Amino acid sequence: MPNYYDLVPVDAYDQPLEIKTLADVGQEPLPLPPGYQWCTVNLADDAQATEVYNLLSNHYVEDTEGKFRFDYSVDFIRWALAPPGQNTEWVIGVRGQGILYGFITAIPVTMVVNKQRIHMAEVNFLCVHKQLRNLRLAPQLIREVTRRVNLRNQWQAIYTSGTTLPTPWSTA
Repeated sequence: MPNYYDLVPVDAYDQPLEIKTLADVGQEPLPLPPGYQWCTVNLADDAQATEVYNLLSNHYVEDTEGKFRFDYSVDFIRWALAPPGQNTEWVIGVRGQGILYGFITAIPVTMVVNKQRIHMAEVNFLCVHKQLRNLRLAPQLIREVTRRVNLRNQWQAIYTSGTTLPTPWSTA
């Protein structure tokens, strides 16, 4: 029986979308609306971990009727975001008046793509408080986690989406 990886076609489209270097990455965090600032969330601190739990349990992924929502425990969140080699600066929040209103994370992972091991980030837990979704914090959170991941010389990432993409990017 042939190895699965021998069955993966490699073609001219198997190229990076863009090539950047560390010199291309901004050193300063991206701007936020007035009254809001970036923070690195310390999940070892019980108060901050509980704050993340409350934000996720009240504002994270839910069904269209708002009846079903993920409810991850503090212990699960800590476990999921503490793999070997974790970069604490990849646990990112947005605060306003001391309150956590936005959150996104990345963890380091190694994937095999076309028989090559690639170190990349797995982005997860993108969450914005429902009352602030009109401020377009989600795109800023995505850009900021991308910037912080790129500062560690990581140029690929995987993530999930609640929407259907128009074209398959990958198959398994």
